[in-house]
Amino acid sequence: MAAMASSSSSNFFFIFFLVLCLKITAKKTYIVQMKHQDKPLSFETHHDWHSSSLQSLTDSPPESLLYSYTEAFNGFAASLNEEQAESLSKSESILGVYEDTVYTLHTTRSPQFLGLDADLGLWATGGSTQASEDVIIGVLDTGVWPESKSFDDSGMPEIPSKWRGECESGHDFGPKFCNKKLIGARSFSKGYRMAIGGGINKKPKEIDSPRDKDGHGTHTASTAAGSHVANASLLGYASGIARGMATRARVAAYKVCWETGCFGSDILAGMDRAIRDGVDVLSVSLGGRLAPYYRDTVALGAFAAVEKGIFVSCSAGNSGPTRATLANVAPWIMTVGAGTLDRDFPAYAVLGNKVRYNGVSLYSGRGIGKKPVGLVYNKDNNTFGNLCLPGSLKPASVRGKIVVCDRGTNARVEKGGVVRDAGGVGMILANTADSGEELVADSHLLPSVAVGRKTGDLIRKYAQSNPNPTAKLVFGGTVLNVRPSPVVAAFSSRGPNMVTPQILKPDVIGPGVNILAAWSEAIGPTGLVKDTRKTKFNIVSGTSMSCPHISGLAALLKAAHPDWSPSAIKSALVTTAYTRDNTNSSLRDAADGSLSNPWVHGAGHVDPQKALSPGLIYDITTKQYISFLCSLGYTIDQVKTIVKRPNITCSKRFKDPGELNYPSFSVLFGDKRVVRYTRELTNVGPARSIYKVAVDGPSSVGISVRPRTLVFRHIGEKKRYSVSFVAKRTRRGSTARSEYGSIVWGNAQHQVKSPVTFSWTFL
Repeated sequence: MAAMASSSSSNFFFIFFLVLCLKITAKKTYIVQMKHQDKPLSFETHHDWHSSSLQSLTDSPPESLLYSYTEAFNGFAASLNEEQAESLSKSESILGVYEDTVYTLHTTRSPQFLGLDADLGLWATGGSTQASEDVIIGVLDTGVWPESKSFDDSGMPEIPSKWRGECESGHDFGPKFCNKKLIGARSFSKGYRMAIGGGINKKPKEIDSPRDKDGHGTHTASTAAGSHVANASLLGYASGIARGMATRARVAAYKVCWETGCFGSDILAGMDRAIRDGVDVLSVSLGGRLAPYYRDTVALGAFAAVEKGIFVSCSAGNSGPTRATLANVAPWIMTVGAGTLDRDFPAYAVLGNKVRYNGVSLYSGRGIGKKPVGLVYNKDNNTFGNLCLPGSLKPASVRGKIVVCDRGTNARVEKGGVVRDAGGVGMILANTADSGEELVADSHLLPSVAVGRKTGDLIRKYAQSNPNPTAKLVFGGTVLNVRPSPVVAAFSSRGPNMVTPQILKPDVIGPGVNILAAWSEAIGPTGLVKDTRKTKFNIVSGTSMSCPHISGLAALLKAAHPDWSPSAIKSALVTTAYTRDNTNSSLRDAADGSLSNPWVHGAGHVDPQKALSPGLIYDITTKQYISFLCSLGYTIDQVKTIVKRPNITCSKRFKDPGELNYPSFSVLFGDKRVVRYTRELTNVGPARSIYKVAVDGPSSVGISVRPRTLVFRHIGEKKRYSVSFVAKRTRRGSTARSEYGSIVWGNAQHQVKSPVTFSWTFL
């Protein structure tokens, strides 16, 4: 027994020693924040200083330095073990050392739906179509498929002289793939390569190149600024002219996302390079977990970009309809949710009892035939056959039949592949409570129809109760002028803003459901390995798709108003957004058909024609952002991490973060009965303009605005107003969790509308 105890003890200490050694030697990527002003004059560049600091403080080889940031961030990314990271953090010249984080992607009729037909109307009259040739949109994503006709440069003038970027060379990419439309393409993979365990010198599984092997980046880039392409479609669906929002703007692709995700160090490197290259707009369709702004890679890079006049548009996330699920909530970022278009792809499930149920589909292959076939729903808790997970279906029970699959857990298109592999001939993809009534069309591998939860429940009941259930599937092609539209997508992430509840997010919604745009020919439309089909265009849904719509619109506004700041462009889009659909009813939520609200749709759906001439704007300076950050309880060093200025003291700070001159209001009463804010409006409309205020709010809150009339004698003149929100006394426990209202400054030409949310508790 003693011998056994001694052996066991030896094994324990050996394992402990082994784990300790692995912990010391295992390397990860860390992002290191430097005190920018501490760089000794003896170093010619910050890169030299970063490299020297890294080697002297950690005894690391030169190749440990992955990136040296100068524009988006003051510091560098390095490959370190825990002991080295801890050693670095003790240096007086270093503000912080943070482990790299991973972010994820938020995955032809939208220009017409937004009123941008052929670049006519106000856009052409204002000269913004031609002027947009000088606007450059940087897209941080999965790269680009340069051969796509969406990046054709016919008729484009020479590249703007301000451009400092390039087309990266690689074995499958090079300068010859760029042109006067696609003017730049770079890739950033060092963080990704470290994360997959290969180190920066080991050849990664994915080729280090700007070429898009996923499709997502090509889709977002062409949505923002794709050229006109005639006869575009996804295998016959949505046939017509495909075009981006700003058809004459230039595109620069920054590949920061790889098969295992988008790593913070790579994203920061992409943003850093894009700022140096000279982009005017950054489109970022990705996001991660919420964090304080000084720990949020996207927020850090975006602040540096906005400070240099670059508009930053980000996707809100696809975690709806769950409450408080937003990503990218910093106030200097345009946070974009998703809505539907007035286009649909109807399909129908006709049951053996002659009842026909409506659904959607993008299936384009051979059908099942006109005769009904067997229908089966495998509700077996032991095999999860109802979810159609890989290996969950028994061929004997599904062969030759249509299978009902519950939506959730695995990809919608993967379920169809599972059914096909098990011998099934068709699929009805039925929503559950989590996905509600929202319908998203997919280009399935076999005949398939997606239906909502209520319809799904009826089909499931029929399949389980009928002794011989049968069904057939019918496909209806493409239908336009769908009513009502837009409807807020159920997947679109919702507020409130969990980092700063006094800032209303999302800002707006844009088209994000069933969007047709260019696609990579390296992958099939479903993205599945087994999908061998190739298509030049694909129809995809997500806030990833709505984000580049707003990026393109921002490019048009930048072209029309070159002197506008990013916050002015945001204000124009927010205060002119609409909240009524094409039936003149209030916007609805696809999750359950209920009325939407500002925590779901922000200010509403963007209206680019009205945004071109908003009348008044809410502008924000860097000083105001600093006062905002100082009001959040951050330390001086944490604020410096974001602002990258050495002389910050936080001597001027807001009493309440909601004092920021934001174009919307999010009122959090907490233990207060009265909340007062002051806002400043700038006249960008005609001189001698008079605006009167109109307020709308719940009976539980009193709203008073002073003054009630604003007179602007000159263009560019600024006027302030104050608003008081008073929570009326109610019986204990009867105070609503949230209410909504609006403040509108209007005259005969303009309606400058700010949404307002009211909360009595943080959650």
